[in-house]
Parts: sequence; C-alpha cells; structure tokens
Amino acid sequence: MAFRSRREKLRLILSGGTCVHPGSVYDAISIRIAEDLGFPLGMFGGSVASLAVLGDPDVTLITLTELAEQMRRMSRAAVLPVLVDADHGYGNALNVRRTVQELETSGAAGLTIEDTLLPAAFGEAKAQLISLEEGVGKMKAALDARGDPSLVVMGRTGAASMTSIEDAIRRAKAYEAAGVDALFFTGIKSRAELEAIVAATRLPIVLGGAPDELSAIDYLASRRVRIALQGHAPIAAAMQAVYEVQRALREGTLPKALEGLPSAELTSRVMRDAEVRARSADLLGLKK
Repeated sequence: MAFRSRREKLRLILSGGTCVHPGSVYDAISIRIAEDLGFPLGMFGGSVASLAVLGDPDVTLITLTELAEQMRRMSRAAVLPVLVDADHGYGNALNVRRTVQELETSGAAGLTIEDTLLPAAFGEAKAQLISLEEGVGKMKAALDARGDPSLVVMGRTGAASMTSIEDAIRRAKAYEAAGVDALFFTGIKSRAELEAIVAATRLPIVLGGAPDELSAIDYLASRRVRIALQGHAPIAAAMQAVYEVQRALREGTLPKALEGLPSAELTSRVMRDAEVRARSADLLGLKK
C-alpha cells in the first residue's frame, strides 16, 4: 500500500529504545520543513488543525472531512510519517470507524482516539470523560475499521488531570486489553505518576503536555516513552511572522525593506522547485 512505509516507520519508533520529539505540522509547507530538518515524525494536533483550517480555537468545530482533507494535502507534499490527533473520533463508536477509514486513506501513519466528552456538554465548564465502557467500545471500533493493519491506533486519555492518576491507569489498561498499539497520556504531572503508569502497563507510551520534570529525553526513553510532544510553537511563530509583515506593510514599509523573510534558496527548496523544473523539462519539453 502507498502509505505502509510511513506507518512502518512509526511502528519502528514505538518498538525502539529511544524517545523522539515530533515536529508539529499543519500544512504542506510545515510538513516539508519538518521533513527537511530531519524530524522522524510529524504531529498533526487538533488545536493546530482548527487554527490552520478554520482560524478557530480548539473547541471541536472542525469536521472530520476538513481534518482528513488537510492530512491528505500533507501526505501529497511529503513522505514524513504523521500522527493525527483524531480527538473523540467525531462521535460515537460508529463515527470512530468512519474517522479511521478517512484518515487511513488520507495517509496518516497513526491516529489517537481519546476518551474526552466532545463537544463540551451544555452547562459544563470543566472537561469531562466518557465512561470506560464507551471508551473501550471506541478503541475496538477504531481497530476494527483498519484496512491496513500497519496503521497505528493509539488510545488516549486525559484522566490524569480530570479525575485521577488511578483512573488514567484503569482506562489505559482497558484500552491496552482492547488491542491498541500505544497509550497516549495528557496531564501527567510528575515522574511518580509516570512511574505508576509504567508499572501498570506494557505498551509504548506517548506524552503530551508534560511538565519540566518530564523533559529529560533519556529518562523518558528508559520509562518506555517513545514519543514526547513539545507543543505547537511553529504555527504560533508563523502567526506572529505574518502579523509583523502585514503590520509593516500596512504602516508603509516597502516590501524590499521587510525583515525576517526566507531566502530565495529556502523558498525554492520548500517549493521543491528543482523537482518541478525537472518534470517540466521531461514532460513539457521545457529547458531546465
């Protein structure tokens, strides 16, 4: 299958003995830059998807179709394996099946399904969790939907910050028993909590949003953490850069006097200009 090699690379990361930081990607340009810089993996987060596609905060307004289409654009632009934050699977267990099918055909190397109640319930300011039973049903649905067995399905829980570390472990063990390939945790606050998780589970671990205490990559690797997210600074930096350039132009700065613009060489590389020129010469009879 066309995307199997990308999924096998993600599986090698999960089965290896080191911990990696993924590059935060959200469009064709960002994934090519991450690939060129040597990141072994891209992370397509729900928050950056909402921002890149809608310009909205992460309140579950983006649709599955929009998420999958953005992933498809990135898959065309680069061969970097990408782990996709599929949120709650966009509905119940049947919706989860559709989510997996769409993301599989769009080229995702792996995806996470979480047990947060989304969208937020009416009148509830705090995030809530679905029941353990519904969470297990979603994991089973995700696994059942795979057409390519190399697609990585991760069970994700934020229970550590919503209920308790004991609940997070209980849920993780249930998702592990359901057959997921890895466990994704958010809200882990200390080494002690991570140690408790490691003692109670056996699958590769992915951490999102960990404190400084959990930033030492060698320590994480020794505790079965194979992927540790570093947030989504690239899209924030891009936003700031666009703002500064637009403001400068609005205030009368001449284009040639702008600062912080990419070199012609970088622009050409990101656009894959040499490859396009070569194809144009071969297929359209144009001079190289």
